[in-house]
Amino acid sequence: MADPEFRAPSPQELFDLPVLWEGAPYWLTKPVVLAVLGALVVCGLAWAAFARPKLVPRGLQNAGEYVYVFVRDQIARPFLGKDTDHWMPLLFSLFVVSLVWNLLAVVPGIQFPVNAHLMFPVALAGVVYVVKLYVAYTRHGIFRYLKTISLPPGMSKALAIALYAPMELLYFFVTAPFTHAVRLFANMFAGHMLLAFFSAAGFWFLFERLTVPGFAVGVVGVAVTAVLTAFEVFIQFLQAYLFTMLAAMYLGSSLDPEH
Repeated sequence: MADPEFRAPSPQELFDLPVLWEGAPYWLTKPVVLAVLGALVVCGLAWAAFARPKLVPRGLQNAGEYVYVFVRDQIARPFLGKDTDHWMPLLFSLFVVSLVWNLLAVVPGIQFPVNAHLMFPVALAGVVYVVKLYVAYTRHGIFRYLKTISLPPGMSKALAIALYAPMELLYFFVTAPFTHAVRLFANMFAGHMLLAFFSAAGFWFLFERLTVPGFAVGVVGVAVTAVLTAFEVFIQFLQAYLFTMLAAMYLGSSLDPEH
């Protein structure tokens, strides 16, 4: 009987995870549990950091305030200006939750990014989308807002109606929320696939089928996995930053569609 050859993990094996036990509800899978766990971790850290704030912050309060100031000054304020503080609870929560969900990919024993399942980025982007529409319509009125974004001043009405308005409305209602969710999902999906491939290759050639030629391949697999893990942490932070920045940008456009 021939030895089995190395086989890279498939997307179905990595992402289509079964229910936690036989007979459990169809939705009760590892990603759902991790999403709830990540949200509870965020709530616990926020409570520990801010439940009893001190005049001179230390420990978790100090770290939490650094994150808060980063989100406020680097993400929210450039797009929201004087309305920044009003929207900080939403944006701060989006950033921290998406970051924790991403970082679960590099936690030993867990090693799964929640946002690599499309429905979770869709849920986060959906919240932003609904809030964006609500703000735009309640602040400006439906028809006035749509007219403002579809018929910019200085452009001929014929050109705006024929070309600009359809493109802008398609972007506002379809393209923006779609890309908002898919950008986060695609990066987490691709990163998890790469880490799974190289870690599986390293384990296979070093432990499952150890040979002299395979040893070098296994060492390379482990080394690449270590480098990719460090790079993936950076990408996870960057994607949480970009996701929250886009949320702030969309809210800013709803508050002030003329800019």
